[in-house]
Amino acid sequence: MSIEKRLTAQSGWSMLGVNLAALLASIAAFVGTCILGKTVAQGFLLLLIVVIPAIVVSIILLCGHFTLEPNEARAMLLFGDYHGTVRDSGFFWANPFYSKPRISLRSRNMETQKLKVNDKRGNPIEIAAVVVWRVEDTAQALFDVEKYESYVHVQSESALRHLANSYSYDHGEEGEITLRSGMEEVSATLQNELKERLGKAGVVVEEARLTHLAYAPEIAGAMLRRQQAEAIIAARTKIVHGAVSMVQMALDELAEKQVVELDNERKASMVSNLLVVLCGESEVTPVVNTGTLYQ
Repeated sequence: MSIEKRLTAQSGWSMLGVNLAALLASIAAFVGTCILGKTVAQGFLLLLIVVIPAIVVSIILLCGHFTLEPNEARAMLLFGDYHGTVRDSGFFWANPFYSKPRISLRSRNMETQKLKVNDKRGNPIEIAAVVVWRVEDTAQALFDVEKYESYVHVQSESALRHLANSYSYDHGEEGEITLRSGMEEVSATLQNELKERLGKAGVVVEEARLTHLAYAPEIAGAMLRRQQAEAIIAARTKIVHGAVSMVQMALDELAEKQVVELDNERKASMVSNLLVVLCGESEVTPVVNTGTLYQ
């Protein structure tokens, strides 16, 4: 595993003055040699041995200047050998033979595509996520993986697929976390898995959360009808439970206050009528009995 080494580069402004002075001096020597050379042979020899190489070296030294913005870094490589990373922002100079790949240290968002996978129960679903990440160790990002941005993308999709296969979409055992009901827990699990996967690339995961979660189109209609049926059953169960409680309360109140004494047959009729009124979907129009109770 590669380890980042901090490197401090020389100020670019001081070296700029030195390099420009050297370049100007070399150009002046070139002009003077061309004008003041005693013979053509002597002038040509002086240009070839001293002046022209000095001009070339001055130009090469000017190529060592580089700039860095805040939250940027440059790794210094000399003929394949890693010498360190410059993280300070500003204008600098370093060995002109260094190759200086630029690396952004800013936080970046990576949105995965909508993946069609199966949940824990085998139901086909669509899932997508957004991952907020940044480079922490530049040496690992450059040397331990081929292309760290592609690596982040591939590992994020792999972790998302594994997450979907580990949870049910919305129907689990009692107390079981599902993708829909435990969004915070699921996102935390995804973030922890990504930290483990991307740590070898020198990448820190700051946040990971689901952005899309739905049944696959081919079963979405059937699942919607199932959800509607379950909602209706749950509502009916609550209505019946409330109606039975109200009927029991009515019978208890009548018996306690001795308003009327009802035999079992009349109690059954009363219970039936009350349940129809309380559980019916449409408004019930009562029929008033003007005779006696048994007519």
